Amino acid sequence: MNGTDTLPLPVTRSLARLGQAMSLARRRRHFSQQDLAERIGASVTTVRRMEAGHPGTALVHFARAMQVFGELGQLDQLLDTPQDTIGLALMDEQLPQRVRKSRKTPESGAF
Repeated sequence: MNGTDTLPLPVTRSLARLGQAMSLARRRRHFSQQDLAERIGASVTTVRRMEAGHPGTALVHFARAMQVFGELGQLDQLLDTPQDTIGLALMDEQLPQRVRKSRKTPESGAF
């Protein structure tokens, strides 16, 4: 992707917010961009792009930064499937209207 011109505006805004949150988390911990880059095994340029919300930044850099910040568990909650109301509603639409007992003949020794 060349930039943000092909991305929907809500995606661009979300990436910018994530980058701002990463910058704030870093500064609250009194890490320089160089400090964070060393801790996540990336370059300072990568940290700058991450904090700028650049769409080409690899997810692994965000995950490593979240680990450094002690917030990796938050990544696990991004798509919390038990709380996925849209996914659950779609699954519920596929449920049968009725459930009938099978007409199989009982095998020997079965109930």
